[in-house]
Amino acid sequence: MGDLTTQSRSNGFNAELVKSSRGAFACMINSEVGAVLAVMRRNVRWGVRYAADDDQLEHSLIHSLKELRKQIFSWQHLWQNVDPVVYLQPFLDVIQSDETGAPITGVALSSIYKILTLDVLDLDTVNVGDAMHLIVDAVTSCRFEVTDPASEEVVLMKILQVLLACLKSKAATRLSNKHVCMIANTCFRIVHQASSKGELLQRIARHTMHELVRCIFSHLPEISSTEHEMADGNSLSASGLVGTQNGNHMLGSTQLENGNVGIGCDGPSLISDASSPPLMNSATGTDTSKSGESDGMEDAQHREILMMAPFGIPCMVELFQFLCSLLNVVEKIGIGPKSNPTYDEDVPLFALGLINSAIELGGPSFSKHPKLLALIQDELFRNLMQFGLSMSPLILSTVCGIVLNLYYHLRTELKVQFEAFFSCVLLKLAQSKHGSSYQQQEVAMEALVDLCRLQTFVTEMYANFDCNITCCNVFEDIANLLSKSAFPVNGPMSAMHILALDGLLSMVKGMAERTGNELPVSDEISADDEGYEAFWTLKCQNYSDPNSWIPSVRKMKYIKRKLTIGADHFNRDPKKGLEFLQGIHLLPDKLDPESVASFFRYTTGLDKNLIGDFLGNHDEFCVQVLHAFARTFDFHDMNLDSALRVFLGTFKLPGESQKIQRVLEAFAERYYEQSPHILCNKDAALLLSYSLILLNTDQHNVQVKKKMTEEDFIRNNRQINGGQDLPREYLSELYHSICENEIQMTPDQGAGFPLMTPSRWINVLHKSKESTPFIACDSRALLDRDMFAILSGPTIAAISVVFDQVEHEDVLQACVDGFLAIAKISAHYHFGDVLDDLVVSLCKFTTLLTPLSVEEAIVSLADDARARMATTTVFTIANSYGDYIQSGWRNILDCVLSLHKLGLLPAHLTSDAADEMESFSDRERDKPATNSLSTSQTAHVATHVKSSSLIGRFSQLLSFDLEEPRLQPDEEQLAAQRHLREIVQKCRIDNIFMETKFLQAESLLQLVGAIILAAGRFSKGSGVMEDEDTAVFCLELLIAITLNNRDRILIIWQNVYRYISDIVQQKAMPCSLVEKAVFGLLKICQRLLPYKENLTDELLKSMQLILKLDARVADAYCEPITQEVMRLVKANATHIRSYLGWRTIISLLFITARHPDASEFGFDSLTFIMSEGAHLLPSNFVLCVDAAREFAESRVGAVDRSISALDMMAGSVVCLVRWSYETKNAVEEEAAMKVSQDIGEMWLRLVQGLRAVCLDQREEVRNHAILMLQRSLAGVDGIHIPNAMWFQCFDLVIFTLMDDLLEIAQGSSSKEYRKMEGTLVLATKLMSKAFLQSLQDLSQQPSFCELWLGVLNHMERYMKAKFRGKRSEKIHELVPELLKNTLLVMKTTGILMPSDEIGGDSFWQLTWLHVKKIVPSLQSEVFSEQELEQMQAKKTEGIPPTATGGVLLVPSNETTA
Repeated sequence: MGDLTTQSRSNGFNAELVKSSRGAFACMINSEVGAVLAVMRRNVRWGVRYAADDDQLEHSLIHSLKELRKQIFSWQHLWQNVDPVVYLQPFLDVIQSDETGAPITGVALSSIYKILTLDVLDLDTVNVGDAMHLIVDAVTSCRFEVTDPASEEVVLMKILQVLLACLKSKAATRLSNKHVCMIANTCFRIVHQASSKGELLQRIARHTMHELVRCIFSHLPEISSTEHEMADGNSLSASGLVGTQNGNHMLGSTQLENGNVGIGCDGPSLISDASSPPLMNSATGTDTSKSGESDGMEDAQHREILMMAPFGIPCMVELFQFLCSLLNVVEKIGIGPKSNPTYDEDVPLFALGLINSAIELGGPSFSKHPKLLALIQDELFRNLMQFGLSMSPLILSTVCGIVLNLYYHLRTELKVQFEAFFSCVLLKLAQSKHGSSYQQQEVAMEALVDLCRLQTFVTEMYANFDCNITCCNVFEDIANLLSKSAFPVNGPMSAMHILALDGLLSMVKGMAERTGNELPVSDEISADDEGYEAFWTLKCQNYSDPNSWIPSVRKMKYIKRKLTIGADHFNRDPKKGLEFLQGIHLLPDKLDPESVASFFRYTTGLDKNLIGDFLGNHDEFCVQVLHAFARTFDFHDMNLDSALRVFLGTFKLPGESQKIQRVLEAFAERYYEQSPHILCNKDAALLLSYSLILLNTDQHNVQVKKKMTEEDFIRNNRQINGGQDLPREYLSELYHSICENEIQMTPDQGAGFPLMTPSRWINVLHKSKESTPFIACDSRALLDRDMFAILSGPTIAAISVVFDQVEHEDVLQACVDGFLAIAKISAHYHFGDVLDDLVVSLCKFTTLLTPLSVEEAIVSLADDARARMATTTVFTIANSYGDYIQSGWRNILDCVLSLHKLGLLPAHLTSDAADEMESFSDRERDKPATNSLSTSQTAHVATHVKSSSLIGRFSQLLSFDLEEPRLQPDEEQLAAQRHLREIVQKCRIDNIFMETKFLQAESLLQLVGAIILAAGRFSKGSGVMEDEDTAVFCLELLIAITLNNRDRILIIWQNVYRYISDIVQQKAMPCSLVEKAVFGLLKICQRLLPYKENLTDELLKSMQLILKLDARVADAYCEPITQEVMRLVKANATHIRSYLGWRTIISLLFITARHPDASEFGFDSLTFIMSEGAHLLPSNFVLCVDAAREFAESRVGAVDRSISALDMMAGSVVCLVRWSYETKNAVEEEAAMKVSQDIGEMWLRLVQGLRAVCLDQREEVRNHAILMLQRSLAGVDGIHIPNAMWFQCFDLVIFTLMDDLLEIAQGSSSKEYRKMEGTLVLATKLMSKAFLQSLQDLSQQPSFCELWLGVLNHMERYMKAKFRGKRSEKIHELVPELLKNTLLVMKTTGILMPSDEIGGDSFWQLTWLHVKKIVPSLQSEVFSEQELEQMQAKKTEGIPPTATGGVLLVPSNETTA
């Protein structure tokens, strides 16, 4: 396998072998000579001559061939060093001879073709340029004798073959521009000549012409400069160029005098009557001066030099201009419905095909060469506009193909042309209302869709046209067209609808693919609404930098929207419209002529009649605006008629003569200022403009019967140029221009798609000079957000309609892909409203919202592919883009509830909320958590809750009686159900709720709101069990979502709590809903307390709802509630710190103390908290003490429980001691005092609680309570209890207890309070010990005497008390002993002395006064006479009495229990 360029392209010879071997090439030449001679010898005329007067015996052609045969083997040089002319000339002579017949000429041509294809002729070959020129000259002037039509066609085909080989040869670059044009001209002649020949020749000729064009323009990218272009604007007209005619090159086949045939033509030619049109017209229009003649001679010489140079741009310009001229010729002939349809299509199709080939090969290189680019910008595009409106779909398709290539390669140079083509051709044809046929509509639509498939097309349309105030909204028009065309209005779906849909899908899919590839440019529009800014002066600094042009075009689009609104106001009322524009800062607060003129000039959509009336008004300001308006035009290098067309294309010339006068005066002044070449003053411009207006009316008004002639026009304009005549040629040119192309006196109003007339085309070219540069976009998402805002609504509507009506699954899948693309874009740009609209639209197709029976709904969904695809799509969107769904959650949830009712949801959908729910109570369920259907039934079976109450059981029996018997499903229904479950499983509906922790906050709130709203609809008490079950399912979802969002529970907690609160407070009877609400609330608290310390109080406060339950509901669920509270406490006790939180917990435990079923779990919970002070805190101490007292007093449990409760109460003193020590070491003195006070209050609350239990009827509990009270009093010895608190303790606790017990003992029967005597003994000991314990601290207080007297009084009362008519022996024995012990302690501590500081003699006297009432002889036992005298003596001497250092003397036989 070798390189294709080194092998013969036709005969299989090894070209390298031939080139490297002199003998091999000589043999090849020899064989070709022999072949030509052999054919010649067949004819006797080429035999040996015997005439005596002949100088040679053989014909010169034969002689030269034989001489070549003699020489070729004698050459010793390499063939590259041999002049090719030597071995080519004999063959070329045969080709050029008119004596040879077709067979001989054909063989000679084959020989030349073989030499060319062997690549012997390359750039290193000697004199290769002359050799190539000789070949071209000989072949293009080929003459041969025609013997039969077949041989003639063979020769013509071989001519095409050789000419094409010349251009494909390695030495082709040595051909001159002239010879390349000769090749092209000859090939086209054969194409034209072949139209009367056989089909094979026609096809080969056309194919060769295509290859020729491709070969020529394939060199265009290699040419990097314009050095070969012509210096002036005139086209080449040298001899032998394309489109010209001379003596040697005639079109067609000509019969010569001797009967031979050459490549000539005597028939009509497409271009025989007119040479190629000039590339550019002269700017001045004068050619009468001598300097013009000299310039013409210099131009001709320069052209001749360029044409003889190696081929490049000049020949390409000539060829391209010739191809465009073919379209012009057709234009002159006329294309219409009555013309020859074959000719109508054949010629333009051929020309358009060649042009397309040139553009494909040249590509973007056209933009490097102004002459070629100018041909495309003007002549080619003008013809494309015309042929684009052809009735032939084939021509239109070809035109669209060219436009697609032009857009791909040269869009940056053809901005305005593309706007005109899209607006006046494609968008017009694609709509049936403009009279186009269905085939035209389809081709135009296909072209638009192909363009939409280009990666950057829609972005560039939006950036360059929709965001340009002087251009129409091409992107918006395309989007509207495609969306409307996708709607089947009054008929079935057609290919056109699908095609339009494909275009829409291409646009949205392109945007979807670009998501995530944005440029970091702010989406905010940098528009200053605070003040006025001249919008027409706003320019982008750098159109190649997206960071610069994106903010600029966004701002221009913002201004354009405001201008559109302003234009609407202006069209209704010009004066108010201008005021409105001032209000929105598009015009200055004080109007100036320049701003108003610019508004008229650059704003689309204005009423041109109103502009004309305004400009023609005689008001001074209007006149100033008129002249400012004229100054906005650039008339440099424009003919007067072209300038007038441009000027009058922007407004409607008013009908009044005075207004016309003022308008034309302003125009003439501006035109003369910029183009004064021929006209001597502005008056001449004014008069000539008037004359052109009159001529236009005369020529194109059907009411004018007698038309003005050219002579009349010239005569009417004599001596208007400053008293001199204008050049006749100039006036004649103006006359013909107006006659052929009418000046449009009624400009377009901006609505619809106008027909592109020559006059409007001039406006297009003028606009292209003033237009901003084309913005080329890349593959990034530059303006997709702005475009999608326009595109989304129509696209969703169109796709929805197609999805609703089409039945083909591939189209349905395409619609689904479109829906998903829209969802992706909406989510990416945070267009929640668009996503909601999409979800709403899709949910309608799921059929899940249609009210059907369960059986019907399942079969319907299983059989409907559209519904299944819509369902899958809805949940795919919810899974992927749930962050940005808002109101759409309602529709999604309705679908979920429908699937729930059908039993198609997975059982673990609400597992987070339902997990371990069964352990909340002892109720049993006969259905899964999601109530999915079992295989044995397809209908819903309600949940029946086993209740411990009579009412609950009775209602349950009623519900069983009301149930109707269910029919068993058939096999079809079961199969459908299995299939649907598989589909639903693929939808991953469970992920939607399990992954809500990743949702955006706003979307999460909307989802929660949707669930609550849906649940509310089904929990209104309708009595239907299915509705209640649905409400329960919604509540389970709500709880699952709450648990999954524990890290941001604050966002949704208020809504969740409010809903649960409504359920709890509204339900008066036990039911599944209130059960789920209560236990769901407890579950939430259990799960969240360890993670949300800042929410602990809020969560625990929510549990107060349980306290608000109706009594019947609370009774039914008390035990399981308590169990859950116990679990919560054991798991989260360390996380509960606040008083409010503990108050809720303890309150729930408190109420269980007297419940027969719940008290056990409540007491266990309290024991967990208080046991060994594990979880006792200052915040819960009092609450726990109160609860423990409640359990101690409760008779629901055994006595042991009350005893345990009392033990816990007494044991809590340890915590008080610990907190006191911790406080002393950790805080300042002032704070320590505050804490000490708080601890004292807690201790006082404890002993008060114990005091209450001390009155219990049960002896064991009562006595144990007194002992625990004694322990609690003694247990605080290590901490500082404020003295005032001790006094309160005696008054509120000890003395009160003594009084209450005495009253009970004296007033109650022995059956109610047994063995009260023992209790009184314990109480008396308690009082004595408490007094002695606090004696040292309280003795210095002013109230001590009162306290001491209280103790004595209670001892006295107990001594005198009688129980059932007699005194208690135990008390009579105990009280004196305790009193004596107390007095001894007071004596030893120095508190009780004959004369002391506390009470003086009065304290001493009061003491003994009361003691004598109790035990009269006790004074002498405590104080002897001798001791009294000694104490008195010491006091007199100033010696303090002996003290024991505060040690309490307690008799050895007394204990503290």
